[in-house]
Amino acid sequence: MPDCGMSTLTSAAQLATAGGTLILAVATYQSVRSANRAARVAEQSIAMRLQPVLVPSRPEDPPERVTFQEGIIVEAAGGTAAVEERNGIFYVVIPLRNVGPGLAVLRAGHVHLGRREIHDAPPSPDSYRQLNRDLYVPPGDRGYWQIGIREESDPFWEPVATAIRERELLTVTLLYTDNMGGHRAKTQFVVSPIDEIGWHVAVVRNWGIADRDEL
Repeated sequence: MPDCGMSTLTSAAQLATAGGTLILAVATYQSVRSANRAARVAEQSIAMRLQPVLVPSRPEDPPERVTFQEGIIVEAAGGTAAVEERNGIFYVVIPLRNVGPGLAVLRAGHVHLGRREIHDAPPSPDSYRQLNRDLYVPPGDRGYWQIGIREESDPFWEPVATAIRERELLTVTLLYTDNMGGHRAKTQFVVSPIDEIGWHVAVVRNWGIADRDEL
């Protein structure tokens, strides 16, 4: 005749073992989730410490004197921009300050006549003008963006010519990264006339870029 007591004890031991295994699995899962969450938080914290953020320079900052390839020197005071025509060539300079903790390396820019509204789509990647050389803005320090427009076929010719002629504002979108090409970001500025020749500059918005294939 079967030993019912022994069978019951065996079943109880098996259930206890299964229960212990389940509890251990749940504890391990929770531990892994917690570790992954902590790793993501640490990664985001490190990323924030390396992210550059560009804004216009301050009014009290010294003027930026920028030399173009023709030997022309264009000067822009702190908190302003320079938008000039000389000898049939247009020059634009925006003094900048990096308020983020990471080095900013300017890569490209886009110029648009008028104000781009918040709901407007950003400029398409292929419409940006790549810089001929990298321009660096150290964290907590000053720098600038520059562009020379020399041909009427240049897509930025008409916007800048109209802005100067009609005293209309420009929207300038700058793309920049850190020195390794990461922490990709864009900052959009409005360059608006303040008198017969002067130009004020202000930030419209700043956003990061998730798409690695974008400029």
